[in-house]
Amino acid sequence: MKNILIPTDFSGNAWNAIRYGMALFKKAKCTFYIINVHPITAYSGGEAAMYASQEILEQSILKENKEQLKKLLKEIERLPFNTKHTFHTLAHYGFFTDYIKQEVNDKNIDLIIMGTKGASGIKAVSLGSNTGDVITRVKCPVLAVPEDAEYHRPKEIAFPTDYHLNYDVKVLEDLKEVVLIHGSAVRFLYISKAGEELTDQQIKNQKFMEDYFAGSEHSFHKVTGEKLETAVQCFTQSRDIDIIAMVAKNLNFLQRILFRPTVEKISYHTKVPFLVLHE
Repeated sequence: MKNILIPTDFSGNAWNAIRYGMALFKKAKCTFYIINVHPITAYSGGEAAMYASQEILEQSILKENKEQLKKLLKEIERLPFNTKHTFHTLAHYGFFTDYIKQEVNDKNIDLIIMGTKGASGIKAVSLGSNTGDVITRVKCPVLAVPEDAEYHRPKEIAFPTDYHLNYDVKVLEDLKEVVLIHGSAVRFLYISKAGEELTDQQIKNQKFMEDYFAGSEHSFHKVTGEKLETAVQCFTQSRDIDIIAMVAKNLNFLQRILFRPTVEKISYHTKVPFLVLHE
């Protein structure tokens, strides 16, 4: 049984994340927790946010949000029925990332799926958006699904890496699960400087990946001299990549791909989901 948490603000991109997640795991037995966190807002004079009593919240804000969640469940029920999937809804009032952390622990969540608003939404991640906060602060794998992403079987998964990390088997479990369910091929992408060779440690880490994915189709690719962001862009387009997977532990690498691209030049953010893996 896989436990999946999907935050929603009842927007189109959040709905797309739900549909994408259901399709991606249509062959797996899953419990989906659809969570809405109504943010605390400060009063207009710059005063600190005030907490209302739980009873007042239930009668006003949370009552309305729970009604919206009921409507959302009815929309989900109109989708093709899947006996492997069950759904629960959660409504909270407070700080978004705090409640995501809490539910990840309480519900033993295996994966968070979040909708993002295209290129601008991903770019804003580094400015403190919900997606960026979850990716960097919650120790749980995150699948970020752009609002323009259309689901089709992930035949090709790109894995940009510098091979500097010692990979733990547990970190790669979610990626391996997707690979096995869909018969996906993993394409490892290494971007090097001109004349640069892999160190012994990098070769060792590459060999680990080769052994770990020995039962699945995989290949190793090297691009020399290109900027990281440009190389990922070219590779994604040339291979028709369906998902880009990365390890959160390598923050510098992650930030360069996820948080710092120039929107006008980088287009993979608008349609290709990112699977960010955590230990």
